[in-house]
Amino acid sequence: MKRRFFFYFIVISIPLLLALVTWQSARYGDLERELEKLETTQEEWVENNKRLIAGIAVLSSPDRIEHIALDELGLEKKTPEEVLQISIDIGEGFER
Repeated sequence: MKRRFFFYFIVISIPLLLALVTWQSARYGDLERELEKLETTQEEWVENNKRLIAGIAVLSSPDRIEHIALDELGLEKKTPEEVLQISIDIGEGFER
């Protein structure tokens, strides 16, 4: 009786184990594809960030800003003597 029970247990467990291995393989494949997709997306974001940083560097260059200020906006440079700096003292009890 015990031998027969053991035999049936083995006969039933082998297909169940094979099904489990198949399910895990399919799940691994899905996760691998998702990982590749996420890595591709990450690479695209990194490249986009590099382009944006380069654009910021070009747009914020002092020469470009000076050109826009002088030629397009009609502003002119002031000498240090023409600049007036104002300093306001904050009384006691006030924090800055």
